[in-house]
Amino acid sequence: MGIQDFLSSGNIRLDQQLKFVAEVDKMTGVLRRTLLINKSRRENDAEHSWHIALMCLLFEEYAVEKVDIKRAAIMCIVHDLIEIYAGDTFAYDVKANEDKAEREKLAADKLFAQLPSEQGSQIRSLWEEFDAMQTPDAKYASCMDRLQPLLHNTLTDGHTWVESGANRKPVEARAKIIKDFMPEVYKWIDANLDRAEEKGWLKKLVSYL
Repeated sequence: MGIQDFLSSGNIRLDQQLKFVAEVDKMTGVLRRTLLINKSRRENDAEHSWHIALMCLLFEEYAVEKVDIKRAAIMCIVHDLIEIYAGDTFAYDVKANEDKAEREKLAADKLFAQLPSEQGSQIRSLWEEFDAMQTPDAKYASCMDRLQPLLHNTLTDGHTWVESGANRKPVEARAKIIKDFMPEVYKWIDANLDRAEEKGWLKKLVSYL
């Protein structure tokens, strides 16, 4: 059984929508580097997207600007859809990030064209807004996207940090949006990065001064 077994509704628009929903089920097969907190396996894109959408409901009080939580949560739900074609790009893989934007644009062209045009344009617009991180809603959604794997790392012995041999600098760079937009939350992050260095999960930067 598969999409070839889809039974048409007789309504072209409804068929497009149903087939799109079936297509994005592939998110469950896109594995991220982040471990589940119970360390049993790597999480997939669908789990990550659900998790950060839920987080949007919880942390609004720490944002320095007014946020439309519904829009931010929707961004979290759709932000990784294109990875069913582009694949997940590990944050600390410098080489893989070189062509990330190009791969994801091509994936977006392919994916969102499968929906009725106005729905495809609407979801693509939200994806692009999220990626640009310029609006309060996008900044907040991006904070959730970066906070969640960081939380997982603090509870899985720094799994992806250790795996990549990362030091504190790239982790701080990815968390900068949180530092700027949710400074109260960043205090917790900073304390955890101290602990990660102490435990050897993050390599310590060597100072020659």
